[in-house]
Amino acid sequence: MDAACPLRTRQARPTLVPDATGGPFLLQIIIQGRGGQGAQTAGSLLAAAFFAEGRAVQSFATYGGARRGTPVSSFIRVDDRPVRVRCDIEQADAILCFDATLLEGRLLATARPDTLIVVNSSRTSGEFALQLPGYRVIPVDGLSISRRHGLGRIVNSALLGALARAIETPKLEVLTRALIEEAPKLHDENVAACAEGYRWVEAQLEIAAAA
Repeated sequence: MDAACPLRTRQARPTLVPDATGGPFLLQIIIQGRGGQGAQTAGSLLAAAFFAEGRAVQSFATYGGARRGTPVSSFIRVDDRPVRVRCDIEQADAILCFDATLLEGRLLATARPDTLIVVNSSRTSGEFALQLPGYRVIPVDGLSISRRHGLGRIVNSALLGALARAIETPKLEVLTRALIEEAPKLHDENVAACAEGYRWVEAQLEIAAAA
């Protein structure tokens, strides 16, 4: 992929690294947000969707502090065999970022040239290409999507749909089923926001491929 144009490909899925036993299917995802934004919930929902597809899943979280607004990270490993790695994720295949101000320092250090970064932002991919050259950033206006579907500032579903399209897994129908089963309320609204997030990235990829 052209680093200056992070979406210029139809093969958006990151190149997966070998797992600890030499298999080629280990997928490592970091979800980064701030306390109260729902990053941990998003990690649990995504892990549930992968598990529903019959994959082996490892999911854990870290917290920057007890206060609302402090950084919160959720880590997910997915494989077709038991996940035996037990360390933190140092090189991610994909990053889902709830707050664009967190795209710096330690988080960006986990991104390889082929790592897909889906970020909650109203800015364009071109703006991110100028700000973060060499990174594959896909911005999604999760806040607008969520408000459009009556979810206020809760962007989990929209961003999960966007991530699923960006990395081409899990299947949208499996992810929305997990939302219905795990979300305590507003099922229709969450499913609609998830589907729109998925379509948002689909449209960006189509535009970039035609450029």
